[in-house]
Amino acid sequence: MNIRKLILEGEGLQVDFKKTISSYEKIARTLTAFANTKGGKLLVGVEDNGEVTGLRSEEEEKFMLVTAGRDYCKPPVIPGFEEVYMDNKLVLVAEIPESGTKPHFALAEDGKWWAYVRVNDKSILASPILVQVLKKKGKKENVLLEFTEREKRLMDYLQEHELITFRDYCRLAGLNRKKASRVLVNLILMGLVKVQTTEKMEYYRASGVK
Repeated sequence: MNIRKLILEGEGLQVDFKKTISSYEKIARTLTAFANTKGGKLLVGVEDNGEVTGLRSEEEEKFMLVTAGRDYCKPPVIPGFEEVYMDNKLVLVAEIPESGTKPHFALAEDGKWWAYVRVNDKSILASPILVQVLKKKGKKENVLLEFTEREKRLMDYLQEHELITFRDYCRLAGLNRKKASRVLVNLILMGLVKVQTTEKMEYYRASGVK
């Protein structure tokens, strides 16, 4: 593994840095976000800015990661480990593969379970629509969709405006939240619509539009 190259490239969709592991709840978010997205590597002993501080011992960090993945993730997320030395400093690399049993939920401080996904270099709370997409993908359910006026109206809108929020789609189609969610989930699973998530908002756009 080229640890130096990973660090120089910085944090991203599949790479995250931690100086130490200090909270089961916080690290469970990262574990589930990687598992729910494309997998990733967590480098422990590295500052957010890429400075390698190293670890005195990897045992405590391993214990916290294993415990978080087992007891604070549902279904459990089991990382693999590799110990790497850079400039005589120990870095623990925890690798989390993309899961085949999505979605995974992380136990929060409030005692509730929440799903997270990876967006750029952050672990973001997944919306209810995205959770449903992950569930149906995990079950490999077939999607049968009758292309009615409400679907056509959305696709026509996206051709002209590129983006739409969930609230705006409810208004556009004249649907309640439950029915609008079902339409969007099916269109996403069919590959006609894709999700664009930020820290503050979730948008929908036609597939093939960058």
